[in-house]
Amino acid sequence: MPTQYDVIIAGGGMVGSTLACLLGNVGLRVAVLEAHQPQAFSPSDPYDLRVSAISRASQRALVNAGAWVGVAARRATPYEAMFVWDATGDGEIRFDAADLGEPDLGHIVENRVIQLALLDAINAQANVDLYCPDKLATFSVNPDAIEVTLQSGTVLQAKLLVGADGAQSEVRQLAGIGLETNDYGQKGLVCVVQTEFPHQETAWQRFMPNGPLAFLPLGGGSCSIVWTLPADRADALVMLDEASFCRELAQALDYRLGEITAVGERAAFSLRGRHAEPYILERIALVGDAAHTIHPLAGQGVNLGIKDAVELAAQIHQAHGDIGSLRVLRAYERARRGDNVLTQKAMEGFRLLFGNTLTPWKILRNSGLNLVNRMGFLKYEMAKRAMGI
Repeated sequence: MPTQYDVIIAGGGMVGSTLACLLGNVGLRVAVLEAHQPQAFSPSDPYDLRVSAISRASQRALVNAGAWVGVAARRATPYEAMFVWDATGDGEIRFDAADLGEPDLGHIVENRVIQLALLDAINAQANVDLYCPDKLATFSVNPDAIEVTLQSGTVLQAKLLVGADGAQSEVRQLAGIGLETNDYGQKGLVCVVQTEFPHQETAWQRFMPNGPLAFLPLGGGSCSIVWTLPADRADALVMLDEASFCRELAQALDYRLGEITAVGERAAFSLRGRHAEPYILERIALVGDAAHTIHPLAGQGVNLGIKDAVELAAQIHQAHGDIGSLRVLRAYERARRGDNVLTQKAMEGFRLLFGNTLTPWKILRNSGLNLVNRMGFLKYEMAKRAMGI
């Protein structure tokens, strides 16, 4: 006989585990399928390449999931300001938490720290079971349930299967859900660096014609960088010797933080926009990167995914009747698709706007940045929306 659950979640990453904890909080029986254990953590470890800018809304979700205490106990770096400027002119904009009456704008956190904290929260819930290492092999949809077979041969049954298994989602592929894809022809180069001058608890972002460069503050004076570049240029910079790379990087940030004094491992990953059509089928729902990926220039990818988890958990909690029905799942899709599409298109629009080197466009965007910077109400409404407050 299959083991019975209310919800099966394929993928125990940041989004899937957040959803599991939120559902566990309201007494549902949840199974989480995860192929890999998160990497172990020690405070003496160097910072990971993969970090996320966690918004205040995402922090609130992690608090509700019982995971934020575990994040804070490991390491998370609050940032108190954000400074953005255009490399082609004098346009700039600055956001300050103090002007909003807030302690910070968000936190920069390593992905593995979030996953480990969520794993602690899952292990603390008697009604949430983690199948790890294991993953989905096949599933079959029945009139009143969905039956899932794992690679280990274990068979589970539930009212709903959630695909939180990333951009290459097996749930999405096995369900035959279509995917709209936009290859940006770019890569995101990531590494952790030390700088001559302190980062001032500020996230720095310079928009250049070939892509934005972000320096995100970490503890100990380190910064995590995300540098969007044409794919071939990113690959070349990954292979460059350390001294030459440090010079290129300092110059790209216009020496705002002085010289780059040390750099760790470098990596580059391809950037593609994706959107599933639809997010849901009978007894199946997609969340996070399984449903959508966006350009990383504003660091909103994981925050959108956590919003998905929060909304799906809310719809399931308030559902009357079958939680895997199209009636319930359509309410989730209606609530999230518009925000995800709008954010994706906005990021693509910014990419094209700042990549245009024609003089009229340079004048427009520089004057626009300066105008918004002077319009306190509009500027801080934008900040509040991004923070989710």
